[in-house]
Formats: sequence, structure tokens, C-alpha cells
Amino acid sequence: MAEKSDDILSKLPARLKEARRAKGLSLEAVANLSGVSRSMVSQIERGESSPTIATLWNLTRALQVDFAGLLEGDDTADRIEVVRADDVPRIENRGQGCRIRILSPPEEAGHHEVYDLRFDQGGALVSQPHARGAREQLTVLEGEIEVTSGTATDRLRAGDTARYAADVAHSVMAPDGPARAFLIVKNA
Repeated sequence: MAEKSDDILSKLPARLKEARRAKGLSLEAVANLSGVSRSMVSQIERGESSPTIATLWNLTRALQVDFAGLLEGDDTADRIEVVRADDVPRIENRGQGCRIRILSPPEEAGHHEVYDLRFDQGGALVSQPHARGAREQLTVLEGEIEVTSGTATDRLRAGDTARYAADVAHSVMAPDGPARAFLIVKNA
């Protein structure tokens, strides 16, 4: 076990630095976002200081990276993460006659969200505007769906895809019968 923990600690500085650079953040920006001093962030990235769990947690939150992923070995590339159908999280309190399954990982919330939508006849998902610049892409898998974004409305059949602004009031509904769609929300 000691070899494993030493291996993790030797790779941690580079992984934190890679995560910071991938986000295009300076040391100062990470310090401001995490509450960890700029000099401490620099020392950790150079391997001159080992972070406490609390410091590491603050850094991973600021960098929006998975805490466990930073600590895992390189064998993660040879694994497949599976979420079984019964374990897929659901949103129960949105929409009427609409069942929503969350397909994207939790760390993507607010950035790139993926949903499986299933509508009963007359079912609807009515949304208030998301963050400025947010967009949605909806692909109809079964049935027909009516999409409204702002004042624009269009009807889609199985196989059709719509891309539209989600920073205005928008809705997705199945007025004529059951339907199913795949929804991607960017920058919610």
C-alpha cells in the first residue's frame, strides 16, 4: 500500500498542473477560485508541498475535476464505467407527464448535460431561461415532439434534431401521443 500511495503522491503535482492548464487558468485564478494561496498552489504543482485533503478538495472543486480521478492510477484508461439502467438518476419533480433520466456524469452539471426524456401523450417539459448563451440539442427517438424556444415553435418527428437557444423560456412537449427524445444541454 505504501508504494501505491507514494506513486499517487508523485503523480499528483503533474495531474493538478495538467488540470489547471486544460482549463486555461493561471495560478492566481486557481488561488482565487479555491481559497488556496498562489504560492501554495505553485508549491503543490512543483511537488515541493503535499496538500492536505481539504486543500486538495478545494483545488479539485476550483478546477472542476473529479477528486477520485486525480488520485487513481493510470489504469483508468483500461476501464469502462457502467451505470446500469436501474441506477440511472432521475428527475421526478420537473415537467408533467414527462420522465427524465440523467445520462451525464454529475461533474458535468451546468456545463454539458445529457438527458433521456420520455413523454406521455400531452406531456410537457417547460423551462425557464438557463444561463446566458445556453443551448439545447434535442433528437426525437420515438413519436412527435413540439419544441418552443422564445417565440419560435417547430414540430419534430422521429429522427429529427433541433438546436435552439435555452437562455430564453423554452419547452418540449408531446401533444399527440407518447414520445421519447435525447436532450443535450450546453452551458446551463
